[in-house]
Amino acid sequence: MSPRTGRPTNNPKKERITVRLDGCSSNILNEYCRQEECERAEAIRRGIKKLEDDIKK
Repeated sequence: MSPRTGRPTNNPKKERITVRLDGCSSNILNEYCRQEECERAEAIRRGIKKLEDDIKK
């Protein structure tokens, strides 16, 4: 199997997750993506970053 080639990046996304959303959460995500003109994956990454402040250190 040959290695995949693609655009070089400074921040490769190696982790893949699958999430099931209820209708309300899906609507919120879709509306955010329309408003901010971003992909769903990018919106989810932004949401995860916002959780960082809630981590007890």
